[in-house]
Amino acid sequence: MPTDVIVRIDDRVRLLSTVLALTRFPEQSQQRRPHGTHLHARATIKQLAAHKDHPAVQDLQTLLDQRAPLEALFTLALAARFPDMTIDRPPRWMPAGWNENLADFYQRAELARWWAEEDAAWTKARDDAASVFAPISFKPFLQSFVGDITEGLVFIPNISYPTDQELGIRLGRDLVCIAPPRLAWGDSPPWPFNEDPAHVYRAALAQYSKLLMITYLRAHAEAVAEAAKNPLTHVDHLRSRYPTWSDQFTALFVAGAAAIFLEDHLSKAEADAYVLMERKTNNLTVLPAVIMVLRRYLSEYQSGKFASFLDFLPIFPKQLKVTARFKSL
Repeated sequence: MPTDVIVRIDDRVRLLSTVLALTRFPEQSQQRRPHGTHLHARATIKQLAAHKDHPAVQDLQTLLDQRAPLEALFTLALAARFPDMTIDRPPRWMPAGWNENLADFYQRAELARWWAEEDAAWTKARDDAASVFAPISFKPFLQSFVGDITEGLVFIPNISYPTDQELGIRLGRDLVCIAPPRLAWGDSPPWPFNEDPAHVYRAALAQYSKLLMITYLRAHAEAVAEAAKNPLTHVDHLRSRYPTWSDQFTALFVAGAAAIFLEDHLSKAEADAYVLMERKTNNLTVLPAVIMVLRRYLSEYQSGKFASFLDFLPIFPKQLKVTARFKSL
């Protein structure tokens, strides 16, 4: 089966990533989590340092200071037409003329020339990521949970900024994952995309599954309200980040689905490593129980016991509670 993931480089993403490199964002991300960055990301800061005071950079810094989500900023960039960055319906929160400033930055910073000089690095990132996705498809797995998936799945490898987080964006009929390569230890440069398939699968699947499940739950609000009468167990630590039942469930589902996919398409060792990482970094001690419950659903769905995940949703909290208690014995 050919892959259902399209891998591409997008100049609108590269443009916003370059502007982001000249804000205080890189320094602040290092303060949050010290890490080595791609040679291209470091070189971009040095190459374009003279443009730090450009209005496009200043506007972006203002938006970051106002805590504008990166997902919203990159969604806006992807809604523009390159290279003039015209936007048909700019949101009210966009600084006046910011898209025009982005287009001006592209010209003044001579980004076409800079990207041409750095083409080998970008081409390698694209080709490495494409080789990793070549043997797998996500839709057959995810459709067992959310039904038919008509959206396209797009993966944009990013060797600029942000360097330490993936972004998931719904853009028209596409679900887009923008992802950096996996971080290495200390100040070492990140791993090439093709040297860590588990990172690439986990990054992409997490964003696609999150976007799909959010839409699925919103489309079935009545069933969710009924299921939410049973609180999810072992998620007290999640409530500050995910205040609603739907948000909590989505977070658990995304982690559980990623672990199942890694085990089925790579190895149990990769899945176990991911579960351990989630326990350490996100305190998801309940994840092994989530995996067991989701696997039980998949088995019973395939046997015809459940017509859809919607039928299983009210049962999920009860099964999770029992399974988590069993796993803790």
